[in-house]
Amino acid sequence: MKPQLVITGAAGRMGRRIVALAVESQDFTIAAAIDRKDHPDLGKDAGLLAGIEAINVPLSATFPKEADVMIDFSSPEAAESHIQHCIDNQSALVLGTTGLSQVHLDRAQVAARAIPVLVAANTSVGMNLLFSIVGKVAASLGEDYDIEIVEHHHRFKKDAPSGTALTLASNIAAATSRKYPECLVQGRSGKDAVRQAGTIGMHAVRAGDIVGYHEVMFSALGETVTLSHTAHSRDVFVRGAIRAARWLVAKEPGLYSMQDVLGLK
Repeated sequence: MKPQLVITGAAGRMGRRIVALAVESQDFTIAAAIDRKDHPDLGKDAGLLAGIEAINVPLSATFPKEADVMIDFSSPEAAESHIQHCIDNQSALVLGTTGLSQVHLDRAQVAARAIPVLVAANTSVGMNLLFSIVGKVAASLGEDYDIEIVEHHHRFKKDAPSGTALTLASNIAAATSRKYPECLVQGRSGKDAVRQAGTIGMHAVRAGDIVGYHEVMFSALGETVTLSHTAHSRDVFVRGAIRAARWLVAKEPGLYSMQDVLGLK
């Protein structure tokens, strides 16, 4: 029997693609497509909203009594209730919502004592490979190389810097004994903005419909090394989240990451 999947934020840009690609994967039975209780499309078929054939699952604000796994790309405001629902119903949880606070992350860690929880700032396979190597590159290059991170996203993104950019910075800091987040410099301005040794520059661009671009620059006197990742469409995050859900559903309670899914740890 296929695992029962709940998709939250199902009428949003990411949610609609999760519905479409989860159906395409044929790995799950869609148990519910959830969105906020005042959403104007409640009651409409989630498949039709996603641009595919009808799947006989209406967009709803009511959670099913049973499900094996939830993929949550909704909002920070809804995250805590979704975490609690998964605990109450013993459902695995893939938490990919951006802009989560430390309170949310602590709550996820507590939940992981009872259910399998995967928290991911970015579910792209390629980006998670970058996460795994960026600290090693920084440590190998050494202190002579200044580090700058630039991230580009669409005009509608609320949080800045992106969770992905912060993860890159955190991994670099951990590998190079920098104190995080104190080592971050969020943009620069003024007449006395000379770079300070040991800092990591962080810059956020918001424009148009850019899906996602992250660049980590290591620059010394004489040369520059650049690592970058470009997301061509949201589908790269969706496919990663579906892969994570498929992997997570059979796991014991615990806190997992995409690094675990991809065998990069």
